[in-house]
Amino acid sequence: MSTELDLTSNESKFTNTLSTPTEQPSPAMDEASMEVETNLSSTQTPSNPIEIQLSPEELIAKSIAPVKREYLRPPPPRPTPSSSNGGVITENNSISFNVAKEKKSKRQAKRERQQEKKSALHICPEVAKASDASACRYGGNCRYSHDLEAYQAQKPADLEGNCPFLIYEGPCPYGLACRYSGTHRVDVNVNASIVQKKSSEVNGLNKDVQKLLWKNKMKFPKADTHLKLLGLLDKSKKKMTEVDEEEADHVTSNGSHAPCENDGGEAVCDYLNSNEGFPGVPTEEGLLNDSIVTDDPRPTKKAKNPVDENSCYGTSVLEKGLEENGSHIESETASDTFLPETDLSLKLNPREKKLIDFRGKMYLAPLTTVGNLPFRRLCKVLGADITCGEMAMCTNLLQGQASEWALLRRHSSEDIFGVQICGAYPDTVARAVELVDRECDVDFIDINMGCPIDIVVNKGAGSALLTKPMRIKNVIQAAFAIVDKPITVKVRTAYFEGRNRIDSLITDISNWGASAVTIHGRSRQQRYSKLADWDYINQCATKAPDTLHVLGNGDVYSYLDWNQHISDCPKLSACMIARGSLIKPWIFTEIKEQRHWDITSGERLNILKDFVQFGLEHWGSDTKGIGTTRHFLLEWLSYMYRYIPVGLLDVIPQKLNWRSPTYVGRDDLETLMASDSAVDWIRISEMLLGKVPESFTFAPKHKSNAYDKAENG
Repeated sequence: MSTELDLTSNESKFTNTLSTPTEQPSPAMDEASMEVETNLSSTQTPSNPIEIQLSPEELIAKSIAPVKREYLRPPPPRPTPSSSNGGVITENNSISFNVAKEKKSKRQAKRERQQEKKSALHICPEVAKASDASACRYGGNCRYSHDLEAYQAQKPADLEGNCPFLIYEGPCPYGLACRYSGTHRVDVNVNASIVQKKSSEVNGLNKDVQKLLWKNKMKFPKADTHLKLLGLLDKSKKKMTEVDEEEADHVTSNGSHAPCENDGGEAVCDYLNSNEGFPGVPTEEGLLNDSIVTDDPRPTKKAKNPVDENSCYGTSVLEKGLEENGSHIESETASDTFLPETDLSLKLNPREKKLIDFRGKMYLAPLTTVGNLPFRRLCKVLGADITCGEMAMCTNLLQGQASEWALLRRHSSEDIFGVQICGAYPDTVARAVELVDRECDVDFIDINMGCPIDIVVNKGAGSALLTKPMRIKNVIQAAFAIVDKPITVKVRTAYFEGRNRIDSLITDISNWGASAVTIHGRSRQQRYSKLADWDYINQCATKAPDTLHVLGNGDVYSYLDWNQHISDCPKLSACMIARGSLIKPWIFTEIKEQRHWDITSGERLNILKDFVQFGLEHWGSDTKGIGTTRHFLLEWLSYMYRYIPVGLLDVIPQKLNWRSPTYVGRDDLETLMASDSAVDWIRISEMLLGKVPESFTFAPKHKSNAYDKAENG
């Protein structure tokens, strides 16, 4: 792989520092951060000499990686948790502990941020682009500095390498603020139209749409119409809770959902496959005649004629929702109007939807934090077929949060791309689906029903939905009725360990409108404390109808794992690859080429260089962009160090649940990459992005807590 970054000199600078084994202590963390997720690698490594003398078979029985004895070494000393209450990386890469940070009030912190923006180092982006203090349209009211001379006097030295935007036509979008400004072409007219820094990215949030979302004035005609047909519009959480409590009476001891006499009449109808209606369910004629009493306090408006209705759906929301001055025309919206009967009769049948053939395709899982756009680009280069954005919360999308919408961005190299959303209630999910379909270019929409994180589960979303089959039905049906793109679902086996229930819902999930379901072979309670249950995944795939694609997820770490899962269950369409791609993203190449790749440290460094190149293009080449790229690189390295080179193992391939002993690599760089010390991860980042700022600290974000609590299984 090629890259625009010339880092040869940086690598040579670190040759001497890599010549000795790295035994620095990991950076100080609080007690929670000491439980960084290592997926069964977080337990004590084999330091006992007797344990090291065990045979490869005995080591594997203990879930210890059988590294060849000539590469083993004693583990480095580690700080005790009691002394790890804060830390600062010093110039010599050592750690200073017990550094108390001053606690500031919100007002003081805000005032300091405002003063910092006015400093010379925070140059106005428009001024930096044009190298002209008068280029900013806000003039003296701008919150950033316009002093070019002061900025150039205080600007940090340029990094070694080339500007990542040299491959584009036109000037660098960061101008003088670019940390590679010394490599900019002098023959480029800075006054020419500047090529966007993300010219190959789509799905940005339109500012006018964001303002409507902020003011809660965005209208969702499709979602509201179909929610009313399903009897779900404006249903209070109290009523939804009552329905959920009634479901408890119909759940069998093994966790499966028992048949219910009133199942077909509880405010939900399977109208997607029939237009005849069901007892107790609002009919189309009843809605059109306003004979059904709803909780909506607003008066029902007269239905528009078919021509007007079609034109409303065929035009942009901004054309209908904004006047010439940008204000919203509430009186002209169709939020409370209903589709005429002639239009309702044209609802898409599942077989008429745009379908995606998942069979045999390698699916990169939506990965929180690390599954960002640069990482997905890298996986596409290495062979991934399908990519999906990080999980986005529906409520945040509907509030117009820019950080949440950034998770929906798509690169042009992602030929089959989906977004994953997470919500607790049908109305929230339906409106988010309509908004995503309207504003974004995606191939499918995935609904997360398996996230185990407490903050998500406590709101009734994620894996909490596994305890509420009727709400699963409502969510899928509401989302399916709105868009012509495939709706897919990602679930876990169950909420509680030992009470699997997806096998009893697999047929219903297809009937409700899902095109594919991904089953992570673990329960929510289990987290990552045990291996994935592929026997149960195969059982669900066998029961699934032919129209539903079933994908398995969990512990796929080599091409042999992929082959075994596909051969064990012919009805399994494909496998989703998650943490295996974080530890070794070249797993996609291994599967396609059906081989174990004994990748060298230099080849791994080239992969990191490509990630940095993609990160600078995505987050920017200024100081802020450098910091963001470094942060996500370090998050990724907190997984990648777990990889054990093929040439160092007595038994191949490596399994995902093997704990790695402390070992020495075949060269200094390989030894550095095997370190579980965050200090060494920072050293790797300095090889690619220059020295870290003073007082820089880093602690990995994700924690598994696989062994800290009994309730985790």
